[in-house]
Amino acid sequence: MSRSSDRSAQGETLSRAVWDVLATQGLERLTVRAVATAAGCTTGLVMHRFPNRRALLLHARRLLHETTRARVESLEAEAGTPRDALRAVLLQGMSTDEQTRQEAIVWMGFLAAAVADDELIAEHRRNNRSWRTRVERLTAAAAPDWPAPRVATAALALMATAEGAAAFGAADPAAFPARQQVEMLDAALTAFGLF
Repeated sequence: MSRSSDRSAQGETLSRAVWDVLATQGLERLTVRAVATAAGCTTGLVMHRFPNRRALLLHARRLLHETTRARVESLEAEAGTPRDALRAVLLQGMSTDEQTRQEAIVWMGFLAAAVADDELIAEHRRNNRSWRTRVERLTAAAAPDWPAPRVATAALALMATAEGAAAFGAADPAAFPARQQVEMLDAALTAFGLF
């Protein structure tokens, strides 16, 4: 195996370890040492790629953004109608299975850390604005006769529904099961006349 292959494999291992620690152990336990333990390597190797906690958090948030962006682009492309696309994109952001539950935990952990950090909050805002732009575009496509203010309000309400369900479902899956999250989204879409 070449050195570049080794580096690539190490990078994937470290990336997975960062994600796993944040998603399964939480923000407070996200440390260079915890990532090294999860990756089965030295702290020096982790610090070579991620020199501090901020770098770990930024990596996890960027990984989350890229993963969800690829998924929503695929869902949007596969949808039969604009309304189907809107529903599918919102639904994937809810905490309905283990993967999306972990994604919600990573998102919440990052947000908690970002509040007091200018670089982290800038990353968070950039990604959330991208998400809002997408949901507004999909809402406008699903309701082409609506004026822009109505589109913006509906999109924000639907985002809040999906993100709130993701947070509650991630923290307490038994009290906020996937089926009820889906029903809640469908009720919100119906209330707006989008389902």
